[in-house]
Amino acid sequence: MVKIISRQRLAPQPVYDIGVEHDHNFLLANGSVASNCFNKSHSMAYGYVTYQTAYLKANYPVEYMAALLTANSGIQDKVQKYIATCLNMNIQVESPHINRSQINFTPVDGNKILFGLSAIRNLGDGAIDCLLEAREAEGEFRSLADFCDRVDLRAVNRRALEALIQCGAFDCLNPNRNQLMHDLEFVIDWAQTRAKDRASGQGNLFDVLGGDTAGMDAGNGADNAHELAPCAPPIADFDAMEKLRLEKELLGFYVSDHPLKSIQARSRLLAPISLSDLVEQPDKTSLSAIVMLSSVKLIVTKKGDRMAIVELEDLTGQAEGVIFPRTYTAVQEHIQADARLIVWGKADRREDQTQLIIEDVEPVERAQMVIVEIEPDRANDIQQQHFLRETILSQSGNDPDGKNNNKISVVGMIRAGHQCHFVRLGPQFRVPDAQQAIAALEAAGFRAFCSTLTPNHTPVAAY
Repeated sequence: MVKIISRQRLAPQPVYDIGVEHDHNFLLANGSVASNCFNKSHSMAYGYVTYQTAYLKANYPVEYMAALLTANSGIQDKVQKYIATCLNMNIQVESPHINRSQINFTPVDGNKILFGLSAIRNLGDGAIDCLLEAREAEGEFRSLADFCDRVDLRAVNRRALEALIQCGAFDCLNPNRNQLMHDLEFVIDWAQTRAKDRASGQGNLFDVLGGDTAGMDAGNGADNAHELAPCAPPIADFDAMEKLRLEKELLGFYVSDHPLKSIQARSRLLAPISLSDLVEQPDKTSLSAIVMLSSVKLIVTKKGDRMAIVELEDLTGQAEGVIFPRTYTAVQEHIQADARLIVWGKADRREDQTQLIIEDVEPVERAQMVIVEIEPDRANDIQQQHFLRETILSQSGNDPDGKNNNKISVVGMIRAGHQCHFVRLGPQFRVPDAQQAIAALEAAGFRAFCSTLTPNHTPVAAY
């Protein structure tokens, strides 16, 4: 008989599991079966699945990550994290392509993954089916007019067309997304008129010329018709940030580019913590991160002070940041949507969420680091290590008001043959003034300089 334990009882009660006493791998000393264990067959099944998963990721990384992205295509945070994983694995995730994309994420060209149509917002299953059927029947689309002429615009409506343009699916035909958006109204009217003519049995002048004119077949006539489809006056394309903003609205994240991608290598030295790592940080841990503010919400406290709740984003994910009134007063000029910042703060756990209590910020463009060159023999000398440590710490200090103003990180560069290894020194070695720190290091016999750039693919170690 199985004894059922009431949820209202707080004291632990023995649990009996009839029939597995001799086969179970978690028997208690008194012969009872532990209530929170797996039997051997269950444990082995999990182990076997784990082995299979690890084997696939190690031997078929592109196919594995494509399947993982497809399986989680409806979960924005996970997809963004997996895209960041792809970047770290040197796997490129390409934007949607009107002539190549399939329903799901698809491996292409060896080490690339093509974005799946099913992950585009405002693009329903009916529109995807119609698009794929037209492409399968008559080949690749040659222009926006050709596309609108061949698909059923009742299934692929204006909203779906705008989504395809703004997410970059038509870039292979015309990279000027703003021009395509302005052309869309004219092209839709033109294509609908042609569809009505075909449905009523009336011929189109271009189709007639294409079919009857000597030396011109029907296909070429259709091409000419598409080339002569009406369009809007020429207009400049969206700027880069507007393109990315629209792309993110439809895909949920940046794919073709990211405002932080160009400084990815540098960010590993200036701020080693990614937002995806935030949940793993102990409560009240001091840390720094390079982020972009995707949204800013201003709040007025009961005392009339202003503070802000910000949505932080980097290549790996998103997190919430809180800027209390005292800090907000000092940094408010930098707290704007789409600003790229290096932020300093502390991890703060609230129930099931971890947020960042922001204590200071600085625009990425102004962020600096002091690079100190260390010969290998000096790096291995304990006395020299201590001498370097004391030299740097002598430059750390507080301002006259007692506020810690140390923002500039110090990085050691050790040359080994033709390679350079960078060693990130901890936050206690940050300094308030780069030039003073450089002068002190050079006076101590070390070569140092100020930089905002680091080599790509630089190995980073903690000091």
